[in-house]
Amino acid sequence: MTYRILADLVLVAHGLFVAFVMFGGLLALWKRWVAFLHLPALAWGAMVIGMGWICPLTPLEVSLRERAGQEGYAGGFIAHYVLGIIYPEGIARTTQVVLAALLIAGNIIVYTLWARRRRLPMTRA
Repeated sequence: MTYRILADLVLVAHGLFVAFVMFGGLLALWKRWVAFLHLPALAWGAMVIGMGWICPLTPLEVSLRERAGQEGYAGGFIAHYVLGIIYPEGIARTTQVVLAALLIAGNIIVYTLWARRRRLPMTRA
């Protein structure tokens, strides 16, 4: 039971991290200090996706599930939990690289807005 709970906690943490990588730049528009947490997370997420790596949280979750007597899974977190929902079956390597590029491009837009807001003087109406 303990291993299953730990595996579920790793799953939730992993999902929250993926969401933060994807949308953390928008949080940085709200709270500027978030950018200093998001940029390294974004770099890691883009490298994992673009290079086809497996995040270390994935084998940890699988190991905990196996210790709990559950079935593990092959591949990465996104492939197991997310691809079936938003990506077509049999995603090509080129598509993964394009998705990483889109992730970076979208965040370049967000951080361009973020930088502009930092340079504008704060005025009160």
